Amino acid sequence: MRVQHRHIIYVQGYDPRGLAQYYRMFRTELRKFGRLYQLSATISRPQSSSDGETASWTIETKARDWQTRTRYDFLRFEDLIQRDLAAPIWSTVFHAVWIYWRLVFRGTIARFWRANWRFATFITYPHFLLLLEALGSLGVAYACAKGLEALGVPSLFSMAAAAAVFVALLGSLLKYTENATYLLYLLSDTIWTWEFSHRQRPEWDQRIDRFAQYLVNIARSSDAEEIVIVGHSSGSFLGTEILARALRLDPGLGRHGPRIVLFTVGGNFPIVGFHAASQDFRDHLRQLAVEPSIDWIDCQSRKDVMNFFPFDPVAGHGIDAGAARRNPTIVAVRFREIIKPEHYNAFRWKFFRVHFQFVMANEQPHAYDFFMIVCGPIPLRERMALPEAALAVAAGDAAAREQAWKRLESAVSRRADAADLSGKEPSARRRG
Repeated sequence: MRVQHRHIIYVQGYDPRGLAQYYRMFRTELRKFGRLYQLSATISRPQSSSDGETASWTIETKARDWQTRTRYDFLRFEDLIQRDLAAPIWSTVFHAVWIYWRLVFRGTIARFWRANWRFATFITYPHFLLLLEALGSLGVAYACAKGLEALGVPSLFSMAAAAAVFVALLGSLLKYTENATYLLYLLSDTIWTWEFSHRQRPEWDQRIDRFAQYLVNIARSSDAEEIVIVGHSSGSFLGTEILARALRLDPGLGRHGPRIVLFTVGGNFPIVGFHAASQDFRDHLRQLAVEPSIDWIDCQSRKDVMNFFPFDPVAGHGIDAGAARRNPTIVAVRFREIIKPEHYNAFRWKFFRVHFQFVMANEQPHAYDFFMIVCGPIPLRERMALPEAALAVAAGDAAAREQAWKRLESAVSRRADAADLSGKEPSARRRG
């Protein structure tokens, strides 16, 4: 039952920083993880595939009474994202505003609001800020026009000058305040999710199909005990798509070889699933909800305004999977419990930092610990089913660790016995 070799497949969200910055963050957080639990964790340098679409590294972790080896794959989309962000400012602004008001008039924003008012506020924020900047620029342009008229400049010329001042000032505000506001980035995200939901991004679909085939190949050849597909932020629905398409390529994907777990964290499924055009995506959610060979864990946090909390990724989309439903297991994460009290008040108002806490090191030992999920000896399903035992294995004394392992192994044994019985019962009924 103890994991000695794990394979992580990390699906990034809509983040243009890509591999280099993510790897630096991962390496830094891995060191913090080692210090917190007083263990040794070494990491290799990333190796990119020949097509540049994936990069991989390995982590060797050694604790007092266990050790693991993890292969970590990073699936890359940053080239596509950077292409979006290189679009002309005015193209991005007009396109995003047009999409936002379509969402308003179609009732999608209202559905976001009912599902999670924090996220609805967050997705409205760049448009509100854009309005403020436009009004400020308009005020300056109006004052400029009045000044020119007072100097005797003809109205036609003063209006033309005011229009030029408005365009130049607003464009400059958008460009030079971007590092503080993230306004253009968030508008680009709005455009991308709309177009992806309506299947207007064939380059994304083609890459997802290639990643699905990659997953199938890994599942057939890996000697790992478990394969964990981690989808963070928008990676939650991208990871779901990859897994569902992999199951289409190989319906027996989770029945031969390693256990396969979909692990979605900080997810925002409705930004795709709430569109009427996204029926294929909702069908994939239904498929994973009832797939007996796949485990799906979805972690959410109230403090993260960029995820939906509380939200059921299946029922929340109006999907009734009936008695066959077994996924996902929804886990609430309280960041207050994993961040030191002296840091929490400052931490809670840094929204992007909060959002990334799902995939960063803890400051305090806790059952939810991304690096224990990646590097620890406990399978993910058992970790989430018995969090107290998982924490005792990580941070308890020798007696507590021994007792925790007994609880975990007993749970696995009971589950295996139940699976055997459920597998035998239908054949007995068929025999009459």
